Amino acid sequence: MEHADIGIFGGTGIYDSGLLKEAKEVTVETPYGKTSDSITIGIFNGKKIAFMPRHGKKHTIPPHMINFRANIWAFKQLGIKRIIAPSAVGSLKEELPPGTFVLPTQFLDFTKSRKGTFSEEGKVIHISVADPFCPELQSAIIRAAKTQNIPIHTDRTYVCIEGPRFSTKAESKFYKSTGADIIGMTLVPECQLAREAQMCYASICTVTDYDVWAEKPVTAKEVIETLKKNVENTKRLLTSIPDEIPQERRCFCEKALEEAQF
Repeated sequence: MEHADIGIFGGTGIYDSGLLKEAKEVTVETPYGKTSDSITIGIFNGKKIAFMPRHGKKHTIPPHMINFRANIWAFKQLGIKRIIAPSAVGSLKEELPPGTFVLPTQFLDFTKSRKGTFSEEGKVIHISVADPFCPELQSAIIRAAKTQNIPIHTDRTYVCIEGPRFSTKAESKFYKSTGADIIGMTLVPECQLAREAQMCYASICTVTDYDVWAEKPVTAKEVIETLKKNVENTKRLLTSIPDEIPQERRCFCEKALEEAQF
């Protein structure tokens, strides 16, 4: 079995950017079915990095059909302890325009049909997600952003909806009224499964549009165009993060199950 230190979810282009040396593709069998795609493993600055596009390499898997349990389980099998998760989001705040980077610290879950736990019959797990993201990993991302002179907004709340459709205007205005800052379709249950697997997890969000509360209908074309413009900044940020991550974990993530089971 191959091994990696850090796992990255997302379609950011790092897997084919030439940044990973000695890159190879591996497939990991899981008890939960197939992963979104094969996993690319390579070396960057002396650390082994694994990359998996959560929607598949050709973006063929809609958010509500991503096999989150298989994806997290596969990373766990590779020995990964830390996960960095880039994603695209809409903005619920005027001060977060398209192209902005956001580091969420909380989420509101409005998904409906996703399997959000590894807990099966006969094993009950009540995982704590009071603080759903790893503070150690978030600090590393903030330091990397400063190194690259990339502004990143912190202490923000992510609303996760089922998708794949975008919100109605009424829904968008409701989500905005909660005080949340950004809206997307992939954070949950990805982050809570990582916590249940005792892995460090942090999300890096790229704002692609104002959600429809702003009276401007969102289009998939607009989202893709913004992502393309921002891909170089995303790559720069990702290349700086590994050096900022401490060797030893001193966060609570690796002990998440200690008080979660009866």
